[in-house]
Amino acid sequence: MSKAKELTPEQFRKMQLTELDMLVEFDKVCRKHNINYVLFGGSLLGAVRHKGYIPWDDDADIGMLREDYDTFKKYASEMNSEICYFQDHDTDPEYRWGYGKLRRTNTIYVRVGQEHLKNKTGIFVDVFPMDDVPLSTLGQIVQDRKVYCLRKILWSEVARVQSTGFMKLWYSVLAKIPVEWVFSRLNKYAVKSKNITPNRVRCLSFPATGTLYKKNSLKTRYSMPKSWFTNRAEYLFEGRLLYSSKEYDEVLKYIYGKYMELPPKDKREQHSPFSKIKFQDEEMIV
Repeated sequence: MSKAKELTPEQFRKMQLTELDMLVEFDKVCRKHNINYVLFGGSLLGAVRHKGYIPWDDDADIGMLREDYDTFKKYASEMNSEICYFQDHDTDPEYRWGYGKLRRTNTIYVRVGQEHLKNKTGIFVDVFPMDDVPLSTLGQIVQDRKVYCLRKILWSEVARVQSTGFMKLWYSVLAKIPVEWVFSRLNKYAVKSKNITPNRVRCLSFPATGTLYKKNSLKTRYSMPKSWFTNRAEYLFEGRLLYSSKEYDEVLKYIYGKYMELPPKDKREQHSPFSKIKFQDEEMIV
């Protein structure tokens, strides 16, 4: 496994602005076709608390209800291909995750431990589809256990390289399961997800958002109201107007608790460690 690299302060800011270009291009297509999206997670926190990126975070996240996500996929090719493109398992069969990414064209970004994967790489913005979950709390808990297993199968191709001993053997076995089977199971949930249903939602291919803040009740831990993704307002983000939830206070308390309090300096961590990176106008750093 390759050693992790660190961005210089100049590269760190360049990463943020590179992702901003993709957010703006994504926003153009969504506005043109009346597709709902929201800046989510740390991106919403940054918009509210810093009017842009959290200063020590180069990550950007988008959340969309499943129908809006699928509609965007139909028009994703309208994004300027010199800026970015949309990637998911449908557009890149080697891509193993159940959510999409905007990838910056002609860039490289490889996470430590994922050098052997065959999917296209590049500086990215995560795009999370939010699917309907069962109405009952028990149903949500059962579903959470099922999708946890599905995520582990998708992750196994990475984990088998990073793990040792029994866990390496276990993940090597899981890696034999065809990913198409996993995506077929996830799709059974996706096709049932409609904007008009009363169900709450979550991204099934990612840990439940409500588990990040441990004080969330069992009834809310595994799902979020759809209004967080449909009741929207514009926010100033790095000098650009982008959409996020009008109910930002509820969203951020759900994820972070006392979200206006800055974390200790030793908790202000950058993006996941990388082994290779290349910006559009630079040589690759390895």
